[in-house]
Amino acid sequence: MLEQKDFSFIYKYFMAEKQAALLFLIIGIVAIILAVIFIFFIKSDPSFYKGAAIPLLTIGLIQITVGYVVYTRSDKQKTETAYHIGIEPVLYTKRVELPRMKTVMNRFVIYRWVEIVFLIFGLMLIYIFRLNADKSFWFGLGITLAIQAIIILGNDVFAEKRGLVYSKSLDKLGINIK
Repeated sequence: MLEQKDFSFIYKYFMAEKQAALLFLIIGIVAIILAVIFIFFIKSDPSFYKGAAIPLLTIGLIQITVGYVVYTRSDKQKTETAYHIGIEPVLYTKRVELPRMKTVMNRFVIYRWVEIVFLIFGLMLIYIFRLNADKSFWFGLGITLAIQAIIILGNDVFAEKRGLVYSKSLDKLGINIK
């Protein structure tokens, strides 16, 4: 007979994902609003602000999309995962949830490298064009690209840590249940 197991880690993981997704969604909305303000309403040094608007708009759209998708699917994933692990903990964990998490964790490596490239490129633009007033477009683009890269990199570092804790809890579940 199976002993009662604590599956609260499932709830904690998906609720933390949902909360982080909401924050990411809000950051994306703010970025889009800033981009619109920079493009249409700021008249002083318009070249700088148009350059700054590009990463705000493009990465802001990504933030909104990712934030919305993760936010809206988290409750369903939490419920389905808890149900299936409650019914068949070892089998579901080993065949479905751990492989899914392995894929998620592997993607973080790719995301991290892309974000690091964005950050380096943004910092290079800042450095190259910081004293070049006639190239303020590139300076503005570099600043917001670097800022957005730091934001998404930070978000993914925390998401990866949550995923690691969750994956370890899944591992323990598979090992401890007979």
